Amino acid sequence: MTEPDTEGPAAQGSAAQTAQPSLTGRQAHASRRNFMRKVFFASGATAVATMGGAGAWAALAADESDATASTAPSGAPTGAPTGGPGNQSITEDFFGLTTDGKRIDDLFTVHSEGVTTAPVIAAANAFLAGLSATQRSSTQFTVHSTEWRLWSNVDAYDRQGVSIADLSDEQQALGKALLKSALSAEGLETTERIRRINQAAGEAIDNTNSFNEEAFYYTVMGTPSATEPWGFQFDGHHLVINYFVLGGQVVMSPCFWGSEPTEMEIDGTTVSVCKEEVRASLAFINSLTAAQRTVAVESTTKSNESMKAGAFADNAVQEYTGIRGTALTGAQKLKLLGIVEAFTGRAKADVARARLAEVRAHLNDTHVTWSGGIADDSAFYVRVHSPVVWVEVDCQAPGPLAGAYGASQGSGATQMHVHSVIRTPNGNDYGKELLRQHYLTSPHHR
Repeated sequence: MTEPDTEGPAAQGSAAQTAQPSLTGRQAHASRRNFMRKVFFASGATAVATMGGAGAWAALAADESDATASTAPSGAPTGAPTGGPGNQSITEDFFGLTTDGKRIDDLFTVHSEGVTTAPVIAAANAFLAGLSATQRSSTQFTVHSTEWRLWSNVDAYDRQGVSIADLSDEQQALGKALLKSALSAEGLETTERIRRINQAAGEAIDNTNSFNEEAFYYTVMGTPSATEPWGFQFDGHHLVINYFVLGGQVVMSPCFWGSEPTEMEIDGTTVSVCKEEVRASLAFINSLTAAQRTVAVESTTKSNESMKAGAFADNAVQEYTGIRGTALTGAQKLKLLGIVEAFTGRAKADVARARLAEVRAHLNDTHVTWSGGIADDSAFYVRVHSPVVWVEVDCQAPGPLAGAYGASQGSGATQMHVHSVIRTPNGNDYGKELLRQHYLTSPHHR
């Protein structure tokens, strides 16, 4: 999603609605929270009703009725949620990414993948217990809530939940422990670097109200449990993590990782981020023969924004394009997996292994599309697309933080501004398909 110029007149008007310039520090960041809760449940309920199962429908409707009564404030809106630049909104029930508007059945099943979830359950419970009653009421939603889908990479988006700016030092430590329990060391470091660069870049352009390291929000969906579905979301500028848990299964998608700039000198040290996916992508395209590249490369030029399935694109329809896995050698397939591993490696090792096994099972049906150059410093776009995984790496033109690295906003695409996303097509983003199956098959929900 293209980021608006938050320094321009229109953006200043938007910022005036979400921040109070007279406040500083945590107060200023906290004032950016949306003034109204947006808890909507039509998405989950409609999915279960459409796919069948009267018992599952009844259980789901009862859960949502209870949640609405306990968490939605009086006067809460009942229409489609909106917020952020352009009033982006959810206008459709969740269906998932597809190639033709039809989902492939039987790709995902409820079963144990041997993933250890006890640490993340304990960390989530500790985080919730550490919040005040008021904080908890604005942070915890039902597992069916449309809040899952209300994320954006844009800085000015009105977010739900509790931000780092809202938390005491002790509460911040509990929040970081939650992330640490879900992410690998590399994944945790990536989140920290994205936030650090966001802060330093904001300081460089004298706009820390919009760009800082504290305007990142936690929400928890459902109640952390070893047997019932639940999850959490961590959402802010250039950084979104959706983490769904059901028994011994985890779905960590959609996840958005990005930065502007992707490299910056901070306190005498060079801090870089998003380099793994860039290097892996270039390694793959350069492993192809000239003949193979004629199939994979859609365009040798790179536009400002090429991403197809960023925020508010849960139901994107995109046919397969580019080179198919069956046309690759074994070594090239490993290079292809390297792109995916740059993303899956940000989860704990057991979650990453389960995810990669899923991707490998459909490697021959995986397609890769490329736009842009193939030199080490080239701006490019790559899409990896299979029945079970969707990855995009998009080098974009300098945006609102261009001044932090001496660039001009709107000039040519560059590796200094990268957006990337990983998703699960065919209905299992946010663990939606596993959630549906759980409600259809669990005896206590019938």
